[in-house]
Amino acid sequence: MKKLNLDIKAQYHLWFWVIYFFLNFLRWGAYFNDYEYSLKSNIIEFCLHIPLVYFNIYILVPKYVLQNKYYKYTLVLFLSLIIVYVLKTGLTYFIISKDIWPEANRDYHPFDINHIVAVCIGELYVLAIATSIYFMLTWLKERERNRTIMVNQNKIKLKYLKNQIQPHFFFNTLNNLYALSLESSDKVPDVIIKLSNLMEYVLYDIEGYKFVPLIKEIDYIQNYIEIEKLRFENVEVRMNLESNIDSIKVPPLLFISLIENAFKHGGVNNDKLKIKINIRVTKTMLEFEILNNFVISQNIKNKKGIGLTNTKKRLKLIFKNNFTITQKVKFNFYIITLQIPLYNED
Repeated sequence: MKKLNLDIKAQYHLWFWVIYFFLNFLRWGAYFNDYEYSLKSNIIEFCLHIPLVYFNIYILVPKYVLQNKYYKYTLVLFLSLIIVYVLKTGLTYFIISKDIWPEANRDYHPFDINHIVAVCIGELYVLAIATSIYFMLTWLKERERNRTIMVNQNKIKLKYLKNQIQPHFFFNTLNNLYALSLESSDKVPDVIIKLSNLMEYVLYDIEGYKFVPLIKEIDYIQNYIEIEKLRFENVEVRMNLESNIDSIKVPPLLFISLIENAFKHGGVNNDKLKIKINIRVTKTMLEFEILNNFVISQNIKNKKGIGLTNTKKRLKLIFKNNFTITQKVKFNFYIITLQIPLYNED
């Protein structure tokens, strides 16, 4: 069963009725210059307005309107208006004055059809105002709740994608370490130390941060490259920083999958692996470009990995459509270019 959001502070209800009562009292008191009668009649009216409004909001609307039972809603509301009319007219007649509607400037009698219509229209007027305000506040609150849910969902997705990349990376590195250990290589201690530094960065340094300094990311990339160099005997890596990046921040672990991709696909059957990384900063964008050579006979277009796929998903969540990532082959070089909006500490 559908329900309304009833979580609106009581003070808002109180302020609404107090202000509405005060304005109504002044309006009708000034209309026929009888503030005493206006006070008494409004007390009676509001003792009926308030139950009718909340009966409509909390019972009739959830039970009938939200269940698409419009005929039943209309019938019950009509009966409610008749009951309110009888109570209002009777209380006014016996407690305040036999002149039940002085503001009309004519003599009305109880249960006169014009008087019934006028009173019912007045009740519907109050009902419409109060219910509209309530629905507007409920809608605003629900919209904010949905926005919060969406933000939290995006955070969960981002964390999931980031966590999915990390095991993938460490799995590859452990495989490298295992291969070296089989050879009884004296490089094993160096690999373990560098791997420890990488894990410290991933597990502690970037935890909970949406953006981290680009300088730290570059240090992380360089440590990774040093580990890969221990596995690949004949590899040349050059990194070119064309701008000042001291204040630039980027999403953590955003570029590492592109680096992995270069080693993974460029190092297959390649006697001399060459990788070049270019980082450029313009007024509004950060460009990260990585090139690696590959064996021409290798079908580079069919090479797909979890890292590159997750990178695109993360970019979509973080920057929406405000980024570009392109892949192309030029001669025997595979080139990936990524452009993201500039984000700095200032």
